[in-house]
Order: sequence, then structure tokens, then C-alpha cells
Amino acid sequence: MLRGKWSLVYFGYTFCPDACPATLANLANALDKLGSRADSVQVVFITVDPHRDNPGQLKAYLASPSFPQRIIGLTGADAGIAAVARAYHVYYRQAGNGAAYSVDHTSVVYLMDPDGHFSKPIGFGEPPADVARDIGNAMAGV
Repeated sequence: MLRGKWSLVYFGYTFCPDACPATLANLANALDKLGSRADSVQVVFITVDPHRDNPGQLKAYLASPSFPQRIIGLTGADAGIAAVARAYHVYYRQAGNGAAYSVDHTSVVYLMDPDGHFSKPIGFGEPPADVARDIGNAMAGV
């Protein structure tokens, strides 16, 4: 899936009150700033809350006009999510009990090159212009 395009991989969950929607909106703004180069970039959102984030929930959440268009949402069984999170060195842990629990998680975007190799991290809250510059520089080999 990560082959052939630059990828922005983010681990989050649809019930996240702050970091996830802010990060996805930030990525949308950064991609707008990339112009036509954004056609070479895909955004991948991997849930860390597969109990609530079924395919329908992901599809509805990721359809927000504030988020990147054509974003790819992935969910799966606990073991599969855990394996992918381990591969990316992502921390996540359920916080609280009951239906309103939250999930503490790493809030870094992983920029991956078209061969599926890690290029650089994009930190939480990095301004969209800086994110666009970082992506553009990576694309140019700078």
C-alpha cells in the first residue's frame, strides 16, 4: 500500500477530541500548499481503537471536509493493529473505562517515501507551511 506514492501515516482514533482532528486538518492544509505535488502523496490513518473504529465509523469520520481528500482509513483485529504499531514504534493505551474511554497515543505523522521507507517524522502542531516544505524537500531529495 505504501509503494508508489509518498505517504503520510498517522495513528489515531475517531473519538479523539483534539490531536487527531487537528492533525488531519493540518495535513489537509499542508497538502493544499503543495499544489499539484500533492497528487503524489497519500494520507493513511490507522486506528488505535479497533473496538469502536469499524470500517463504517472510519469512513464517516474521514469524510470530513476538513480532512485530506481520499484519505485511506485502516482498522483490523487487535493483534494486527498492535503489530503495525510496533513496527512504527507507536505507543497507545486505553485510558479510562466505559463507553467514553479515550486512547493515549503517539501523535507523530510518519513521512514514508514511495518505496515504503521512513523519510522523516512530522511533529504534532507543525505549521502547514512547514509540513508542506518538509514534504516538498523530501520529494526533491533535500
